[in-house]
Amino acid sequence: MTRIALDPFVRDLDGESAALRAAGPLAEVELPGGVHVYAVTRHAEARALLTDSRVVKDINVWNAWRRGEIPMDWPLIGLANPGRSMLTVDGADHRRLRTLVAQALTVKRVERLRAGIEALTNASLEKLAALPAGEPVDLKAEFAYPLPMNVVSELMGVDAADHPRLKELFEKFFSTQTPPEEVPQMMADLGTLFTKIVDDKRANPGDDLTSALIAASENGDHLTDEEIVNTLQLIIAAGHETTISLIVNVVEALQTHPEQRKKVLSGEIGWDGVIEETLRWNTPTSHVLIRFATEDIEVGDRILPKGEGLIISFGALGRDEEQYGPTADEFDAARTPNRHIAFGHGPHVCPGAALSRLEAGIALPALYERFPQLDLAVPASELRNKPIVTQNDLYELPVELGCPFGGDKK
Repeated sequence: MTRIALDPFVRDLDGESAALRAAGPLAEVELPGGVHVYAVTRHAEARALLTDSRVVKDINVWNAWRRGEIPMDWPLIGLANPGRSMLTVDGADHRRLRTLVAQALTVKRVERLRAGIEALTNASLEKLAALPAGEPVDLKAEFAYPLPMNVVSELMGVDAADHPRLKELFEKFFSTQTPPEEVPQMMADLGTLFTKIVDDKRANPGDDLTSALIAASENGDHLTDEEIVNTLQLIIAAGHETTISLIVNVVEALQTHPEQRKKVLSGEIGWDGVIEETLRWNTPTSHVLIRFATEDIEVGDRILPKGEGLIISFGALGRDEEQYGPTADEFDAARTPNRHIAFGHGPHVCPGAALSRLEAGIALPALYERFPQLDLAVPASELRNKPIVTQNDLYELPVELGCPFGGDKK
């Protein structure tokens, strides 16, 4: 089996995903830093592995970890070994930690956030409208980033004053280009910042999920301080990064498919279809690190060996012809059925999926209603991916807004 090296600069994600699918349902890959793991690249096999109890999150099962081959300054160490949270445990411990978060993020509870999300969206649109006319705007920085960061921060009780520092640290956390000598300090700084947030909430509790986690730990649910801190970090990281990429990717998809864009803006195709197709076709999460096999596992005609690491390559399996047919590589906002698993599958499905869908479902129609003449300010071929092997993330999304409310350009 030929080993495929994942490009740390993410210069051709589509080509890389195609190569992974061509390698079969289970591919040998090399992560940045020379770390060797396996990747599941097909939809059916990914669904099966995501519910297979022989695939666990305990890093101590990993042969390379036990042999001391994974250095603590590996750029992806924070994703492979992020500390104890629902991301790194299985079974009863996973249910205990996940239940508290899932109860706060049910579809019904998330729907209660609608009015606040609409208000934040409108405020962002007002800021866009106030920018100098005729100049390109980075829609990612000015619109896609502030909304999910503000929403998840309000949900968790994080002060807006901490946003710049969080942005700086998460840029390093996800990047494969963070110098190895900076990784330990970056991880320590993240821990210090989130510990401070938890300590502040313990002293001054509020109506937020962090306060609820603290209260649960004091009322017999036995959450340790480490679990609370790591859960807070996990939700903040996942809760804004995925939604930022989703909003950006939808805009890019619509602007590069003008006929479908026309149908969406006329109401012929619904926004739910656009969002679901973007989640499949240009998924916000390209690869999820990392799980481990407790025994040899058959994956199609291949074997995932005992003790080896496994990543879920969502960018590859989202265009699996065996699942989506011969048009799998095409963007079709009217596609039905569209049973993708971009938010995961089984007991570890992302608990924030409903919130991400709600934010995108509010922000995107409002954006195009306010700026129906919105267009890319550069050719799509010039848009550059950030060097993040786990996130499908652009550096920026330069656009021309045009006149608001459909007015003529001047």
